[in-house]
Amino acid sequence: MIRKEHKEENLIFSYVSYEPTVMKEKLPLIVQLHGAGERGNGQEHLDRVDVHGFSKVICNEEHDCIFVMPQCPENEFWAGRVESIIKFIEYLIREYDVDEDRVYLTGLSMGGFGTWYTSMARPDLFAAIVPVCGGGMAWNSGVLKMPIWAFHGVDDPVVAVSNSDEIVGKLREIGADVTYSRVDGEGHGVWNRAYNHELLEWLLSKKRN
Repeated sequence: MIRKEHKEENLIFSYVSYEPTVMKEKLPLIVQLHGAGERGNGQEHLDRVDVHGFSKVICNEEHDCIFVMPQCPENEFWAGRVESIIKFIEYLIREYDVDEDRVYLTGLSMGGFGTWYTSMARPDLFAAIVPVCGGGMAWNSGVLKMPIWAFHGVDDPVVAVSNSDEIVGKLREIGADVTYSRVDGEGHGVWNRAYNHELLEWLLSKKRN
């Protein structure tokens, strides 16, 4: 995979991408939202987004997908930028001519909240989502029709596991396609357990509709 940094001022968010050495038409797109500690100005601090998650899985391997990590500006939150996230993903779909039936969203911590909130705002956009140690509007979970794999550490001192418990409970009540890895003995860094080849293969196997 080829790593690229995109810092153009006209972008909604600056971002890091991993792209196949040989690009093909209609590749799937994975968008990953980082946590609060990786926010930055999109110029000097863009490396921060390339610390956790799938980048550690795919950085030295070839995969037939496009992997994008946008950077949230300092002092802002993904859950407050949902409209911008949607516009950014729509831009990526056009820019890379991706397979619109294979667009995926994941995020950890602050990005986990962003994943829940964004997918609820545009559930038709995603083939599957993976929120990690986040939370969302459990009362609105009925709009989510795509496969979901959620992760949370039971001993998380930063984002209480009850955040995921509540929303997953609501999803199970309505018979949603949800997998929940509620990891005993794990704290806030549950993303180190979540992002692996098994999860990547699961995600890429899903198609919209």
